[in-house]
Amino acid sequence: MSQPPELEPTAAVNLPMPLSARLRELAQLFLKLGAIGFGGPQAHIAMIHDEAVIRRGWLQEDQFLEGVAMCEMLPGPASTQTGIYTGYLRAGQLGALVAGISFILPAFLIMLVLSWAYFRFQGVPAIDNLFLGVSPVVIAIILAFCWKLGKRAIKDWQGVAIATAAFLASWLLGLNVLLLFLLAGLVGLVVYRPTIPPPDGPSPRAGAWLAPLLPLTQGWPTWLATIPGETLAVSSFWGIERIQEYFWPLTTFFLQVGAFIFGGGLVIIPLLETAVVDDFQWMTRSEFIDGVALGEITPGPVVITATFVGYKVAGALGALVATVAIFTPSFLFIMLASPFLLRLRQSPWVRSFLKGVLPAVLGAIVAAAIPLAQAAILQDTLPRTVVAITVGVLALITLVRFRRPTWQLVPAGALVGLIAGAFV
Repeated sequence: MSQPPELEPTAAVNLPMPLSARLRELAQLFLKLGAIGFGGPQAHIAMIHDEAVIRRGWLQEDQFLEGVAMCEMLPGPASTQTGIYTGYLRAGQLGALVAGISFILPAFLIMLVLSWAYFRFQGVPAIDNLFLGVSPVVIAIILAFCWKLGKRAIKDWQGVAIATAAFLASWLLGLNVLLLFLLAGLVGLVVYRPTIPPPDGPSPRAGAWLAPLLPLTQGWPTWLATIPGETLAVSSFWGIERIQEYFWPLTTFFLQVGAFIFGGGLVIIPLLETAVVDDFQWMTRSEFIDGVALGEITPGPVVITATFVGYKVAGALGALVATVAIFTPSFLFIMLASPFLLRLRQSPWVRSFLKGVLPAVLGAIVAAAIPLAQAAILQDTLPRTVVAITVGVLALITLVRFRRPTWQLVPAGALVGLIAGAFV
């Protein structure tokens, strides 16, 4: 069985036990972390650090920090990739698979149950009242994320210009988000080009690692999905009657999304919203924002929202296909390209590319948040609209000013919605 390559001279320290025992340890640890992993990616990474570095001594501190830095650079959910990376160093390719799958599995099962319950009881007054309070909290989470990302990603007027242009291109022109990110990265290569060439000279292939993805950015292919005349009705639980038709559309679409989640899990919102709501008409905008809300209250990464979309399209089988597809790029990045990526991270050209992408991510998320906010805030009566606005404003203040974790605010919003919705 393959062992991790020599990323560091210490990469295989403290591995006296058999491979099967190491895999069992990884499964037990990451199943536990996946089940209790509330609090967002930074909380997940802190939990992995505490268990793998401090408590068990599987990795040395510098190994772990280098892995986190690499995962933060990559597209995809950084906390999930950190778990995959930890498993990779602990037990090779199998270790990466076991750690990653174990970390994702609890969130997938929870989201599958929540998706069934949501579509089964959709339209019940109590459920409508619950999301009266939850949906505005999700809008507040998105805006708070934009605030934090803006402070990290925008350091100069060029960053402001890229973010503004991305916002306008996404909101007014409807430019494909993947193409938008690629163009922003190319602008970053020009605006933030290194002043001192790297040791071997500037490579003419700078940014060429994205070349295989260029065909994916030319708009969603017309063969990607069957677009019905009206919003797709919910599938049966297993989705057997639909999976053959939608297997390939779900796979290709979520592979693309998984490869372009730059800057954090909430980047999934602009990548998903236009496609699943407007282009493919797989769900309504209200259903989409409710799915994001469910992703926020489950442990694990928020990109587990893919499970919700997949369930609507093709039941449990569709949920499985969408989930596997959106996480596959993360596994490939870590398992197949770790040695290369550790070196690539040092490239000033790659850093310049990402300095252009991150402001564009911010602009795209803000543009996507506008119609979502309208769906969450504008209710069928004025009193319900006032409740939604109040909940959203209070949640935003709590997130930005008091920095409360999102997993606490979503249930609080649900409680307020249930209570207030019964009287308005």
